[in-house]
Amino acid sequence: MLRTQYLSIGVLALNRFNEYGRRIEERIRPSSYPIAVKMLEREEELPPEAKRPKRDYGACMSTCQCFSLARKYGETVAQLFEDMWCPEPVIGFGLAEPPQYFLDGHNRYPGGVASLEAGANWAIEFPRLENGRYVGLVSAPLRTASFEPDVAVIYCNSAQLLRLLLGIAYEDGRDVTTVLGGHAACVYAVVPSLLKEVCQVAVPCRGDRGRAGAYDDEMIFSIPKGQIGRLAHGLEQKGMGSYPTGISMVPEYELSESYAELARLMGMKKADGSEIKGYTVDERRLRLQYR
Repeated sequence: MLRTQYLSIGVLALNRFNEYGRRIEERIRPSSYPIAVKMLEREEELPPEAKRPKRDYGACMSTCQCFSLARKYGETVAQLFEDMWCPEPVIGFGLAEPPQYFLDGHNRYPGGVASLEAGANWAIEFPRLENGRYVGLVSAPLRTASFEPDVAVIYCNSAQLLRLLLGIAYEDGRDVTTVLGGHAACVYAVVPSLLKEVCQVAVPCRGDRGRAGAYDDEMIFSIPKGQIGRLAHGLEQKGMGSYPTGISMVPEYELSESYAELARLMGMKKADGSEIKGYTVDERRLRLQYR
């Protein structure tokens, strides 16, 4: 009986995250599924439906390629050490101790930075999980994942990213402070968010674009487990804008009531010297203003 209760609680939790995924998709209309990512502490945590690159595809794969299978094809894909191809996520996810060669900067120099010291600076600051804590990771579409995510990862364009930033700020009004890097997008998308329990923005790296099909106009938005529901709720509130975005190039366009009040308090005027008037959402909508 007790086991049945625990199973029921687990199913309810999963359904909650699946529903969050559906609600987020509905609001931002992404070109691929937002994905659930979970770090695995034991091999026994592998979902039975998960594909394994070495076993099921007959080859090792980079993590960005596994994320692509999840977000573009709806697959559940798991990677342990033996499934990995790109070495940077192996280090970033703590699946192996970083070699001194990496720490000394040779991974970046001479092919990407001006000096070995610059390469070492990058290696030292590279986001990393505790070595040996995890044995791998699994990813799947957030709306269908059979596991609770540690992080949700959303590939989006800048207009969709705008809505995500507005949605996550709805509750507390705070902006997202992020770590940006030009390498190892899979690591920058997962590790900082997991370690700090905050949302992050990342840039698809060259490998993600050239080997896994990330589009040139895509960015990545990551949400820790505890804030996924908050994001879904925030996106459904007024003032989040619309997607696709309507535009209006009319000068001295109708300002919202709060913007107009702010302008008046600072002494701003229209070009003819008259007072600035504020308009309600419905009034601006009737004038085909962007929203």
